[in-house]
Amino acid sequence: MPIEQASSIVQRLWNYCHVLRDDGVSYGDYVEQLTYLIFLKMADEQVKYLNRPRIIPEGLDWPSLLALDGDELETQYRHILEGLAKQGGMLGVIFRKSQNKIQDPAKLKRLIELIGSETWSGMDIDLKGEIYEGLLQKNAEDVKSGAGQYFTPRPLIKAIVECVRPEPGQTICDPACGTGGFFLAAHDYIAHHYQLDKEQKRFLKCNTFKGWEIVDATARLCVMNLYLHGIGDMESPIVVGDSLMADPGERFDLVLTNPPFGKKSSITVVNGEGKADRESITYERQDFWATTSNKQLNFLQHVKTLLKINGRAAIVVPDNVLFEGGAGETVRRRLLAECDVHTLLRLPTGIFYAQGVKANVLFFDRKPARERPWTERLWIYDLRTNKHFTLKTNPLRYEDLQDFIKCYHPENRYDREETERFKAFTYEDLMQRDKLSLDITWLKDESLEDTENLPDPDTIAAEIVENLQAALEQFAAVYEELEGGK
Repeated sequence: MPIEQASSIVQRLWNYCHVLRDDGVSYGDYVEQLTYLIFLKMADEQVKYLNRPRIIPEGLDWPSLLALDGDELETQYRHILEGLAKQGGMLGVIFRKSQNKIQDPAKLKRLIELIGSETWSGMDIDLKGEIYEGLLQKNAEDVKSGAGQYFTPRPLIKAIVECVRPEPGQTICDPACGTGGFFLAAHDYIAHHYQLDKEQKRFLKCNTFKGWEIVDATARLCVMNLYLHGIGDMESPIVVGDSLMADPGERFDLVLTNPPFGKKSSITVVNGEGKADRESITYERQDFWATTSNKQLNFLQHVKTLLKINGRAAIVVPDNVLFEGGAGETVRRRLLAECDVHTLLRLPTGIFYAQGVKANVLFFDRKPARERPWTERLWIYDLRTNKHFTLKTNPLRYEDLQDFIKCYHPENRYDREETERFKAFTYEDLMQRDKLSLDITWLKDESLEDTENLPDPDTIAAEIVENLQAALEQFAAVYEELEGGK
């Protein structure tokens, strides 16, 4: 069974990570070193067994490591990382700013032997993908690494993709792509729901996906993840950089994204006295409806820009995007008028690795200009009230989202029916709400009514933490705003 084989390899590789922990190698650093070495090994196998052209210069390749140990091994490994960082395309993204974090040559040698014991190129593509995703998941679960913020829960991604149903020949963008979860799920959906001809397969591999990721290390993991899943050729589909800086000019059929949480866009500036000041970034863009330092409102505006006319989007947004006044109200008003904002999924707490997040998924279609507003009714599905999830004891599963997918009615979303958790609100209803708030609830919170059947203490504690951290986020944002105004 491939999945079992994958989990045993993941376990074997992961167990070795604990050996390196004593040397101060974090989970994130470890996954990064695995990435370099697995890539080198696979590139070598493809030349040897599959007669593919050599993509790694001789002397900087896998065989150049095998006969060495001690200081010579460490020197050669460093030489490889420095050399490949200067290459273009996918190589350049994977090895960009790469460093050897394994100081003990004997342990580096052992890691090379571990990776050398598998024939990666002969493995089923799903198996390779499973192994790497398994490592990323384990890295995300380590709270201290902070990698969880780049890892959207896979069941949620799968459900979103089931709703939007990507098709062969469509272009798909994620302007904050993390480790590539949306791309993998969309690729999987298209590959399994359609009989693709040769041209469509080529398009799916090389032309469907385009992403941006601001963090070097995360972009590296993303490109490797895509490569192991058979996505992309030697040109990287991922751009390393701040996608909000400018309109890239390209337009896409689908934008699927979970932009980073955290209220502000900011950079650290060191002043003349050597003190670090955080300066809010305000993006001055002609295509934006409002100028704001609220990162999520900027991403929402950016996503609208990236869509072709009649292009479709699904974006994860925190609650503040639904109710914030000022720029928030301006953005909501324009979005409802210029796009068909048709569905909002209120997500439960306790499902993200970044704590303190109350979030939603907003689904909308970009439309051509016209006088009359495009949004006729917004359907809201409440998966938050009376739902209790925790990362460890009760994680969100794909099954938990089945009812939402059914209500979304992907076959024909104009043929929907209201249920207890799924309600429609007309454009007129929304216009009458204070600040045009889309933060709408109607279900009774049973925990306020029924003190006999409270969730278990772990869940209650986790929810208290979520609420406190969400409040802290908002206080921090207000404080930054006040500091910035001085």
